[in-house]
Amino acid sequence: MPLLTLSRKQMAELLLALHSNEGDKPALILKEAWLELNDIEDESLIKGLGEGSLPGIFEKIMKGTNKELGFSINEIVSLGNQIEYSSFSTTAVQNWVKRDVRNLIGSPHKGKKYSLEQAAILFIVEDLKSTLDFVSIRNLLMLIFNNIEDRHDDLIDPIHFYHTYATVFEELDLNDDNVVDVDFRVKDGKKAESLIYQKADEKITEFNTLTEKQRSIVKNALVIATLSVQTSYFQSVSRQFLNSTLFI
Repeated sequence: MPLLTLSRKQMAELLLALHSNEGDKPALILKEAWLELNDIEDESLIKGLGEGSLPGIFEKIMKGTNKELGFSINEIVSLGNQIEYSSFSTTAVQNWVKRDVRNLIGSPHKGKKYSLEQAAILFIVEDLKSTLDFVSIRNLLMLIFNNIEDRHDDLIDPIHFYHTYATVFEELDLNDDNVVDVDFRVKDGKKAESLIYQKADEKITEFNTLTEKQRSIVKNALVIATLSVQTSYFQSVSRQFLNSTLFI
């Protein structure tokens, strides 16, 4: 039985559903992900999506026992490890929140638990660290999210930023092979990564309250994040080949 993993877009949609607290919507997202993973069109044929068949964090979400809308570090790690070609460890995330991105994450907002937005930021950091160092990550994200204690001054909400660049990546991956369908060779003096920028530009029109300077910041960040997702995939493939080689 295949393990249930989510694409970044599906994970972002799950966070958005939890944030809006709309009844069974999170469970519906997980069900649809399961159907897609098993290539099932008729949900009456679904098997295995019951208690004991899902990772504990998904079962908790399915049961609606996380109504406080927050996650512990261990829960964030468990959730993050259900994202395709991602690799989270509790030790690493603890180091992030205590040291590497402390000024970006801040203290837990829900008692001892981190908010959904804070969880999204940690997922974003995991992607960005495939291409950027932590100083660069902090500098970039603090331009977008500003005061960590005030979500109202964000240029774009962390969950929506995560969802937007995940959508950009999926829309450029036309054949669902985890590789954006962009030729990065220079043709006629035009770099193909500008196609990613164009796609980001399309998405940013949804955020019409931003100034021109703010739009440029967010668009560039979307391009960086999209390229980072692609890099994460290639790193994952490299690790698989390394493990196979070491096993031999």
